[in-house]
Amino acid sequence: MYADLLFTGGPVLTPRGRTATAVAVTGDRVTAVGREEVHDLAGPRTEVVDLAGRLLLPGFQDAHVHPVPAGLELTRCDLTGARTADETLAAVRAYAAAHPEQEWITGGGWSMEAFEGGTPTRDLLDAVVPDRPVYLPNRDHHGAWVNSRALALAGVTRDTPDPADGRIDRDAAGEPRGTLQEGAMQLVGRLTPPATAADRVAALLHAQRHLHALGVTAWQDALVGEFLGMDDPAQAYLTAARDGSLTARVVGALWWDRERGAEQIPELVERRARLSQGRFRAGSVKLMLDGVAETGTAALLEPYLDGCGCATANRGTSFIDAGRLPRYVTELDALGFQCHFHALGDRAVRDALDAIEAARAANGPSDTRPQLAHLQVVHPDDVPRFARLGAVANIQPLWAAHEPQMDELTIPFLGAERAAWQYPFGALLRSGARLAAGSDWPVSSPDPLHGIHVAVNRTAPENGGSPVFLPAERLRPAEAFAAYTAGSAYANHLDDTGEVRAGALADLVVLDRDPFAGPPEEIAATRVAQTYVGGVRVHAADEG
Repeated sequence: MYADLLFTGGPVLTPRGRTATAVAVTGDRVTAVGREEVHDLAGPRTEVVDLAGRLLLPGFQDAHVHPVPAGLELTRCDLTGARTADETLAAVRAYAAAHPEQEWITGGGWSMEAFEGGTPTRDLLDAVVPDRPVYLPNRDHHGAWVNSRALALAGVTRDTPDPADGRIDRDAAGEPRGTLQEGAMQLVGRLTPPATAADRVAALLHAQRHLHALGVTAWQDALVGEFLGMDDPAQAYLTAARDGSLTARVVGALWWDRERGAEQIPELVERRARLSQGRFRAGSVKLMLDGVAETGTAALLEPYLDGCGCATANRGTSFIDAGRLPRYVTELDALGFQCHFHALGDRAVRDALDAIEAARAANGPSDTRPQLAHLQVVHPDDVPRFARLGAVANIQPLWAAHEPQMDELTIPFLGAERAAWQYPFGALLRSGARLAAGSDWPVSSPDPLHGIHVAVNRTAPENGGSPVFLPAERLRPAEAFAAYTAGSAYANHLDDTGEVRAGALADLVVLDRDPFAGPPEEIAATRVAQTYVGGVRVHAADEG
């Protein structure tokens, strides 16, 4: 039987390395991997792709991403390209001027490092948009910048108390400064106009095109539900799954409402059954345990330091009670759910691992593949627990580099010892942990090749001259590529993807070169030439 598709003339990244030079695809599956002998499967109707020395590899998978919010942000006031306060304000001014019909100015993606202390003021926004309310989440979406008009409409004043799960940043007189952290975002966010159903579908498909262009063939949406005013992407996925426009393979992580307890579990079971259709299935549950280090909301075992290096009373925020968490995780595990934890600080990491350990003790071994995402600060005692408990380490490599947000807003407030525990990719891998990788887009770029570059070099592509960030934690190129392919496929329960082997689904990517043949410092220069899902080409660079 002849193949439908034949790749030949270049290296193929397989579980055994780059020894193969030809791959045959019949239908939606890989049917042969080898060398010259595979050419015998070429028939009169076989499409032959000449790799011309370029690398063929499994499709990348993003194990932690938010495509619908990212797609919506791209169509609104998108601040992700602004690097300074002046650039950010100019972008807001230009967007507001170009959209006089909009009642609210929304969008986001501004960088904390562009503003002193990471918290810009409402006065800055008032100067560029004085007549309409403005609500702009920052790059990590754990805080929002608002103007005076938005605060007035929401009734937020010096007398407004902080919500239990958030903080209103205030000036010396106690007045709201204009930034709202964590749960306080919703004080204003709840008033912003919601996206329409058509908007959400369009955002999903826009994001999908972008991800396919980066070689991403599957992902896990890390928040399917309603959270702090964000649009629930569930219906958009169902619409696209039913009409066939969802070409990627997607796992949805159902949002765990941190204001509630175990009583929501039956609802999650119902949502899993109702939402799992076509190429979308909702078999994971997202449990956000803490915040982020830059705002002092990541949960730490010991207190943050102040600007003078002295201990404070702040150990960060735990959004889910650590005493109840083991029960929740045990019940979810028994029902076959994967638990997907946001665990950024060392206390959150330990709480998640303790809960997984309790589930293992109660339920015995299972194939639920719990995963911990972000892992900024991991206590060395907890590193070996990942392998022992079968917990996947879901890494976001782009964050593991020196940049102002790290050097100015994080390291001084962690101190030297804890700063050395950050993003321990190498230590986790050496301990036997399984690594998966994700971007957290729109928090950071969804480009897997940029993530691989940082995982290998521990420097950002645009800051090649900066010091290497904790060099002992670097990954080898093969290890970093594996995290973005086989590792994320494992985390996503997509066991017939993630590797180029006979019988696997033909989710494949052709790069514009073989990055293994060049120096590691040039990995980020690599581009995706073609992307295939199930043997169907979904992106070709020369077709735009």
